[in-house]
Amino acid sequence: MKYGLWIVQWLLAALFLFAGGVKLVLPAEALVGPVPMPILFLRFIGVAEVVGALGLILPGLFGIRRGLTPLAALGLVIIMIGATVISAIGGPIVTALIPLCLGLLSAFVVYGRRNWLGELQSHDVATSRELRA
Repeated sequence: MKYGLWIVQWLLAALFLFAGGVKLVLPAEALVGPVPMPILFLRFIGVAEVVGALGLILPGLFGIRRGLTPLAALGLVIIMIGATVISAIGGPIVTALIPLCLGLLSAFVVYGRRNWLGELQSHDVATSRELRA
């Protein structure tokens, strides 16, 4: 299970890093989709995808604040829910399968790394104790 989670995390990170980077680099005219959206919103989604991709890999890689990984994956699930709905509205329902699958894979990471959330909470408790002392 551990290796499967890492493989899924790396694949999702590569995909979201690419997709988010494209949204940040391409001109506004090239980002026209099936449903018209404001360019600033698309840039925001691009930033969220890049940050989510980094959040899938870096905390576990460095062993620091690993509880951020399931939170990053949860954020990507939310983005993919929106992408699935927009894809289903704007074109054939088959086009909604890709973001749906990506959302399900992100949900798998949330579920598989849920035990890392305890580390984030214990770190916050220790920090608050240090601040009070």
